[in-house]
Formats: sequence, structure tokens, C-alpha cells
Amino acid sequence: MHALTPEQYARLRRLADAWTHDHLRDAKASPCFNPRLVADALCFQRHADPLLGEQLIGALVTPVSLWLVTVPADEHDAPEEAGTRHWLTLPSGAYPLERVLLGEREWCRRRVLLEDLSDIANRQAASRLAQQLMERVMIADKDGEGGA
Repeated sequence: MHALTPEQYARLRRLADAWTHDHLRDAKASPCFNPRLVADALCFQRHADPLLGEQLIGALVTPVSLWLVTVPADEHDAPEEAGTRHWLTLPSGAYPLERVLLGEREWCRRRVLLEDLSDIANRQAASRLAQQLMERVMIADKDGEGGA
């Protein structure tokens, strides 16, 4: 597995920053808001998608939710229309993703996996949760039932 480049890490940071810019004010009004957390792109790795090509896949943790996220490995890939859907096939199953725009330029494909992170104690616990998520989705489901 190849490590991400500094440019890819910077892009993922911009994605988290764009979430903060677009959603933090409204998120603070949510009963699920966790003031101990910040938006953070975690546990990203490369993944070859048969339709989309080389992707970066990981978790976006926010003060209210946890997303499974993909973005093209090449930042210059053209984004598709907002709301466009794609099925992401991983060893654990297939996950429906929707394309969302964050800020004026950042975008990703996402699947919201948890909508309430109010009980997460701190950023380290959120990081462990993201690691567990990625371990689960990147390992084959023993029962044959996967995804969504």
C-alpha cells in the first residue's frame, strides 16, 4: 500500500475545514452536537474502484456524525453533479454513496454511518472509532451480508 502524498493530506484537511465552514454553526444547534470534537479526515488509504479509478477512502468525523468518504486520488478529477450516487464495493459489502459539495470547491462521496457522536469522550476516541470503521469496511464480512 502506498502512503498518501503531502498534497493528498492537505486536500483532506481542506475537506474537513470546508465541512466546518459550511456546517458548524448549524451543527451547534443539534442535540447531537459534541463540543469536544472537530471535523477531521482520518484513516484514509488508497482504493482502486472499478468505475471511478484510484480513490482515497476514509472517515470524516464531525462534531455530529461519522461519514465513510471517498475522493479521487487525483485532485484534478472533475466532480460530477451534487447528489450523484455511486455504489462503493469494499470487502465488507457494497455501500451507496452520494456526492456532496463542501464549500465552493471541495467535494466528496459519502455515506453517513453514525448521526450522533454526542457520547464520544474526546478526539482520541473519535480517532479510534474511525479506525474501527475502516477495519470493518476493509475486511470481508464473514456472514456474507455487507454494506448499507
